[in-house]
Amino acid sequence: MGFRKTYVDVVANIDVDGRVTPLSIRWRDGRTFEIDRVHEAIRRASTRVGGMGIRYLVTVHGRDKYLFFEDPRWFVEEVVPENEGSAPLAGGARKR
Repeated sequence: MGFRKTYVDVVANIDVDGRVTPLSIRWRDGRTFEIDRVHEAIRRASTRVGGMGIRYLVTVHGRDKYLFFEDPRWFVEEVVPENEGSAPLAGGARKR
């Protein structure tokens, strides 16, 4: 299993103190996933796909996921199944 960096649309709330709270994620095919809970927001790098920003640990449909804000864009670490032989893996390598 590998991962790829996938940019997504995010609806977020910005409060009067400037705190950003993501509310939902819209996937590239148009599906929207409501964020049930935001557990933490810390500055971190994605070790799986590269990139640096604010890493949000969120719960979507009962599953914990990382959502990154790499100003000005948002991305997720998309899981690439083993059977996608031509899909790029972390670090830009390709599975053979």
